[in-house]
Formats: sequence, C-alpha cells, structure tokens
Amino acid sequence: MESIFKRYFKGDRVIWLIIVLLSVVSLLAVYSSTGSLAYRYQGGNTAYYFIKQFSFLITGLVVIFLVHLVPYKVYSPLAPILLYVAIPLLLVTLLFGTNINQAARWLEIPGLGVTIQTSDFAKLSLVLYVARLLSVKQNDIKDLKRTFFPLVIPIAIVCLLILPANFSTALMLALVCWIMLFIGRVNLKYLLGFSGLGIAMVVLLVFIVLQTNKINRIQTWKNRIENFSSGESGDNYQAQQSKIAIATGGLVGKGPGNSTQRNMLPHPYSDFIYAIIIEEYGLFGGVLVLFFYMVLLFRTGIIIKKAKRTFPAFLAMGLTLLLVFQAMVNMAVAVNLIPVTGQPLPLVSMGGTSLLFTSASFGILLSISRSQNKEELFDGEDPQDNN
Repeated sequence: MESIFKRYFKGDRVIWLIIVLLSVVSLLAVYSSTGSLAYRYQGGNTAYYFIKQFSFLITGLVVIFLVHLVPYKVYSPLAPILLYVAIPLLLVTLLFGTNINQAARWLEIPGLGVTIQTSDFAKLSLVLYVARLLSVKQNDIKDLKRTFFPLVIPIAIVCLLILPANFSTALMLALVCWIMLFIGRVNLKYLLGFSGLGIAMVVLLVFIVLQTNKINRIQTWKNRIENFSSGESGDNYQAQQSKIAIATGGLVGKGPGNSTQRNMLPHPYSDFIYAIIIEEYGLFGGVLVLFFYMVLLFRTGIIIKKAKRTFPAFLAMGLTLLLVFQAMVNMAVAVNLIPVTGQPLPLVSMGGTSLLFTSASFGILLSISRSQNKEELFDGEDPQDNN
C-alpha cells in the first residue's frame, strides 16, 4: 500500500493526510447537519446529501490528483489567460448572474442547469497572476509604471467586481494580494498610498449608496454589523444559535449525529458547519479542525523555504493564505468574533464550486512540493530560474 502511495501520490504527505482528514470531517458533519434539509426537500432521504457530498469530495480528490501531476511551471504562462477569462465572467455574473439574497454570485451554464460561483475562479486566477508578475518583475520590483500598476490594476478590478455581491471575499482577496506584494518587496510607499485610496473610494461608495435608502447588499452589510454590535435579531440570530451549539458541545461533544442546533441554525452545513462540529465533537473536535489548517500553513512554510524559484514560493504562499484566511473567517463567524460573512469552511462545508476550486488549490500546492522532491534528486542541475 505504501509503495502504491509513493508511486502515484507525490508531494507533501502531511498535506495529503490533511486533505483526507478534512474530507472525513466533511462527510460526518454534512451528513449530520442536513437532516432538516433532507426532510424538507428530499422526502426524508437523509442519505441524499451525504451521497451528494461524497461525490463532490471524490471529484475533488480526482481534481487534486490530476492537478498535482501537472508541473507548476505550466501555470505561469496560463495565469494571464485565466485572469482575462475571469474578469469578463465576473462582469457577466454581476450584470446577469443568478440573484440570491440580493447577491448576484452565481452564473448558470446554459443548457446544463449548473451554476458556478465565478469569484472562486477569479480568486485562483488572480493569485496565479500576482505570483507570476512578482516573479517576473523582481528586477524592476520598485518601478511604479513597469511593476506596480500592472500588479495593482488587475487586483483592483477583480476585487471591485466581486465587492458588490461578496464584500468578505473581496476584502479577503485584497488582503492576501497585499501581503503577497509586501513580501514581494513592492515599494511600501506606493502600496500604502494605493491602499488608502482604495479604502477611501469604498467608504465613499458605501456612503453614497446608503443615502439612497434602497434595499441592497450594502444595506445588508450595515444590518449585519449593527446586529453584531447590538445583539439584536436578524443575522445575529444565527450567531446566537451558533453559540448555543458551541456551549452545549462542551469538551467532548454530544457525539456524531446528536446535534440539536442543526434544526435551528440557518445553513448549518456550510456557513455554520464549524458550530455543528464543536457541538457534536466538543472543544476537542473544534481545536483539531483548527489544528489541521495550522499544520497546512506550517507545511506550506516549509515548501516556501525549500523553493529555489520565486514563482512557486509566491504561488504557494498566496493559495495557502486564501485557504487559511477563509477557514479562520468561517470559524470566527461561528464563535461570534466577527459579523456573519457567508464564507464556507474549505474542504468541509457542503458545496460544489468552492470545493472544486479549493481542490485545485491543494493540487497546485502538491504540484510545487512534488517538483521540489524531484529537484532534490537532481541536485546537479541549475535550479536558479526566477520564473
């Protein structure tokens, strides 16, 4: 069995183990949290969503396996092409996408009846693009026209197109890109100046739209912040039910399938799945899931340290920060540290598009690790190549 794994599953073994463990957690949590959903829409067939999530996870594992076999160098020339595809998709989604809860996040594929969340594709594409440009432009990294503008303009466009429907995703993506630019030695004066300008423009936009007194996403953001601060009903009801789930879970939890708050919590299988995990598996289970993401961050740090090229280092850093930040936001919402955002728990929450693009990110990380392992076998070759 070990020889089969060595032969076909390359890259960091610890990351592979994290993928398997998070997949198991996902199956257990989704099966437990979708009981009410099954009775409401599937005539009480509680196995329906378990099988659905199992099929998504198997598809995700196939994606990880296939992507990790592709040399990471392939993604560098593909990055601009993917970004040029992502921006029009975001625009079409914003104008004509499926609107749910006043947010146009999904785009339906004609003839198939399948919807995709284009922001997931855009996040991956933008990180690839930023990693590539930071690598290529290291010799001119302090130049305003040659490097700074080509970097920040696509970041601004993508984040602004995501912002109207998904503020938390836009903010998280902007923060990840900011960290990448900072570590990539971009001129800090330019970076701070552009950041200040961006924040001022967003605040001005929010102020102008709020003056219209119309029901829109910005009003939703306002309500969520106000409810979070005051503890009133509305979105804070979700946080209250989540805190009840966490409090009743105790140290060891109620046991698999014994959650009661799954019937009270809106979206217990996605946005608040972490609360269900703690309720059923206790503080121990919650800390264990958090530990998995921290180990992922640590293992990626090792990959970055071993990197002999700049592109894979920046790419691994950007992808991992996206995954870990998203996990931290989901967990923080569940324990009521921040207002409700609607971010799924990577590789755990029920879903299709998010899970598949998360799988692609894991696959690229393993591809980088796999290439490093091969390079260690051929130390005689010259590895110094900034691309």
